[in-house]
Amino acid sequence: MVALDHNTLGCSYAALILHDEGLPINAENINKIIKAAGVEVESFWPGMFAKALQTAKVGDLISNVGSAAPAAAAPAAAAAAPAAAAGGAPAKEEKKKAPEPEEEEDMGFSLFD
Repeated sequence: MVALDHNTLGCSYAALILHDEGLPINAENINKIIKAAGVEVESFWPGMFAKALQTAKVGDLISNVGSAAPAAAAPAAAAAAPAAAAGGAPAKEEKKKAPEPEEEEDMGFSLFD
């Protein structure tokens, strides 16, 4: 296994274990779990993970993996914000009609002629 993967996987799994147990995710606790598992990581990795996850809600990160809904909703909310700030109601979007399917034209031949 590549050293980078080894380091990040060890810290990731340690952080998930700490979250699952309801313990604070800090460098000291990550190091304890990594050492108990017999995994060796470079010394700066646990601190980086602890700092990165310090303000994150790990439960939300886990449950939103692969979810694109918040990212897609952000531009729509940003577009509606100026209209709401101006005191007006957001403009109603015109309902687009689906194009009607074209009728088949008789080309003068048939598959079964």
